[in-house]
Amino acid sequence: MSFFGKLFGGKKEEVAPSPGEAIQKLRETEEMLIKKQDFLEKKIEEYTLVAKKNASKNKRVALQALKKKKRLEKTQLQIDGTLTTIEMQREALEGASTNTAVLDSMKNAADALKKAHKNLNVDDVHDIMDDIAEQHDIANEITNAISNPVGFTDDLDDDELEKELEELEQEGLEEDLLQVPGPTQLPAVPTDAVANKPIKPAARKVEDDDDMKELEAWAS
Repeated sequence: MSFFGKLFGGKKEEVAPSPGEAIQKLRETEEMLIKKQDFLEKKIEEYTLVAKKNASKNKRVALQALKKKKRLEKTQLQIDGTLTTIEMQREALEGASTNTAVLDSMKNAADALKKAHKNLNVDDVHDIMDDIAEQHDIANEITNAISNPVGFTDDLDDDELEKELEELEQEGLEEDLLQVPGPTQLPAVPTDAVANKPIKPAARKVEDDDDMKELEAWAS
């Protein structure tokens, strides 16, 4: 608005409605026009019926009914065109509103991502990753150092170990040979047979005692 317009109270600039408000207004207009179309359709049917009834009886009335019918049909065609225009405008606004919402979301995401990366740069990230790798290497070295027993170094002679192993194998072979049964081994004596068999040496001793007594008796 110019300076003189402000000074003398000129017409204020109208604020454009939001896309949502414009879409809602177009939908209301569409509903109104559709209702008007329904009304016109009913009136066209009525005038058509009047013209049919009076076609042979009263031509003047029939012609008037047909004229009104034609005017209503013309108005109906105009409303069809208006509805088509409004529908296209509403769809364009809905598409623009959707695009605006999508762009706003993408802008917000870009701003958030920019804020997240504000204090970061590629060089710092590489330095951090190098530090992490270095610390992992140090941790592995510490683990390996702890896992090796202190004072138990591997200073054994492999030749001595091989010789001792051969001696142990030889001893094992000799023990296995001793366990093999041969023709010189005596069979085991059954314990039941010895227990049930009468002891003959004891009976022999009793007979000797009787002979000694008889000899002593004769000598006396």
